[in-house]
Amino acid sequence: MMRKFANLLIVGLAILMLMGPAQSASKGRSVTITGELIDSWCYVTEIMYALGTAHHQRAIWCAVGGIPVSVRDDQDNLYVVLKIEADDTSVANQRLITIQGHKVTVKGDLYRRDGVNYIFVTQVADDQGIINLTHKIYGVQPGG
Repeated sequence: MMRKFANLLIVGLAILMLMGPAQSASKGRSVTITGELIDSWCYVTEIMYALGTAHHQRAIWCAVGGIPVSVRDDQDNLYVVLKIEADDTSVANQRLITIQGHKVTVKGDLYRRDGVNYIFVTQVADDQGIINLTHKIYGVQPGG
């Protein structure tokens, strides 16, 4: 039994060595991104329809609970918001909660690591409010 475990451990380490080290974070570069602020958890896991007014209240609850908020652009790229403007908290901050589900244009510093986009938002340059009126199709989620 111990020999099998040792063999598995050796194989696992060999695979990790072949994969190489994790990518390091890129240097931040200034960007302007336009898209909808979304609840990352529901969007990525596809637990429920996670866009627009159909998901607005649920997205607020998730943001308050600390689920990361992301900007989803028109090409379905996600940018995880790590910080917004002068706020020193990264999740569940009031600014993100009040604009959850809105279509916004943000300016900030983009970082990429291991295939994930992260943004430190320095300015919400435009807030068009909620323009994705999906509740007409999907109803309000969660129901009740």
